[in-house]
Amino acid sequence: QVQLVDSGGGLVKAGDSLRLSCTASSRFGSRYNMGWFRQAPGKRRQFVGGITKDGDTTYYADSVKDRFIISRDKADNTIHLQMNDLNPEDTAMYYCEIPCVNSGCDPTYWGQGTLVTVSS
Repeated sequence: QVQLVDSGGGLVKAGDSLRLSCTASSRFGSRYNMGWFRQAPGKRRQFVGGITKDGDTTYYADSVKDRFIISRDKADNTIHLQMNDLNPEDTAMYYCEIPCVNSGCDPTYWGQGTLVTVSS
C-alpha cells in the first residue's frame, strides 16, 4: 500500500506562483508514474499533469501547459507541481495520484488533497 501526502496549498493572488509537493510513504512510490488532478467547486475532477517514474517525461493538460511544471525528487519519493502565473480558474483542491500521466487514466492511489485558492 502506498500512501501519498500532499502539501503546499494556500491563498494567493492572480499572477502569483505556488509550489505543491507530494511525498509517497514507501520507496515503492519511486516505481510508479505520478501526477496531479484537481477539482474545482461544483466541477468534475480533471487531470493536471504527470511525470514518469524515471522523471524524464512530463505531460500536461492544455489549460496549464507553459505555466505549470512537474518535477521529481527520486531520493525522497517526492514530486512537485510548480504553478506559475496563477489565475482564479486554477482555484481547486489539488490531488497527487499514482500512476496516471494522462486524462484517460483512472488513478489507483490518491493523496488527501491540498487547497489552492487564487483571488483576482
